Amino acid sequence: MAKSPATEHPIKAQGYAAKDTSGTFLPLTFSRRATGDKDVRFKVLYCGICHSDLHFAKNEWGVTTYPVVPGHEIVGVVTEVGTKVEKFKVGETVGVGCLVGSCRSCQSCSNNLEQYCPKMILTYAVPYFDGTITYGGYSDHMVSDEHFVLHWPDNLPLDSGAPLLCAGITTYSPLRHYGLDKRGTKLGVVGLGGLGHVAVKIAKAFGAEVTVFSTTPEKKHEALDGLKADHFIVSKDLEQMQAVTGTLDGILDTVSASHAIAPFLNILKTDGKLVLVGVPEKPHELPAFPLIIGRKIVGGSNIGGLKETQEMLDFCAEHEITADIEVIPIDYVNTAMDRLLKSDVRYRFVIDVANSIKAPLDT
Repeated sequence: MAKSPATEHPIKAQGYAAKDTSGTFLPLTFSRRATGDKDVRFKVLYCGICHSDLHFAKNEWGVTTYPVVPGHEIVGVVTEVGTKVEKFKVGETVGVGCLVGSCRSCQSCSNNLEQYCPKMILTYAVPYFDGTITYGGYSDHMVSDEHFVLHWPDNLPLDSGAPLLCAGITTYSPLRHYGLDKRGTKLGVVGLGGLGHVAVKIAKAFGAEVTVFSTTPEKKHEALDGLKADHFIVSKDLEQMQAVTGTLDGILDTVSASHAIAPFLNILKTDGKLVLVGVPEKPHELPAFPLIIGRKIVGGSNIGGLKETQEMLDFCAEHEITADIEVIPIDYVNTAMDRLLKSDVRYRFVIDVANSIKAPLDT
């Protein structure tokens, strides 16, 4: 049974938590551990809202332990470091993404792929090594082992950069791994939301020719003029889809709603790759015939390890890539979740934590 952080940890923290399956967020005072030898403690400045925060708040994946304090797109400033910390000092700006722990000894960890470690520990809502439940960035401060803390590039904005810690690495990593990062690559991006709009920016920085696929014709202007995509296809328009048959080297599917993937397999060239990063509630139907006749593959990808995430942040800083955001105070989070459910945001909410958690909160 998980230990209670209120009794096991000595440092008081303030945040917002969902306390039951209604997913309603309320103020919460809780506790975090004291700063260990290898720990970095930091004041949270900004925290992005990811769609997975909504899933966890409502226990839609059946794994939530309440109360849950979400948030894994976190930017802050270091306030204390442990005696054996080597990489960080007080006053530095840092980031923490989706991971705060792993075994550090398995093959995946040895290859800088901590995200595939069997003992990988998420930033919130799972047991930590000491048995307490992890709490995320919807809070005034955090503490993390320095291995899972990232250096924040000087020229990367704090607020619009925060979503890169999830949306950025979730799209950067598969483009790199599957060889879709080469100049001249003809790449499709399915879905123009929180992940999709960052994928377009990163792919364009790699030098790809980008085609956006969306069920919403009204997003054409956003895709072509706003994000500088090269082409826009309404994916429910059969004629438009048939016109691009066999033209793309790869497709990154960012959509988490249930949808058919067979039409996108037909758009791939021979040896093309369809990479899934969205997680629909219902499993995809995978037809064998278009895979066999085109020697095509369907793959997946899950965020990135710490080394690659740092590489992504540095790349985005160099190419001036950030997320398109709407900054909100933390007491707006329930309205933000309702709007997120309706896709009523272009394209990410980011909580201004430092300026909206100021006074002691009620438990």
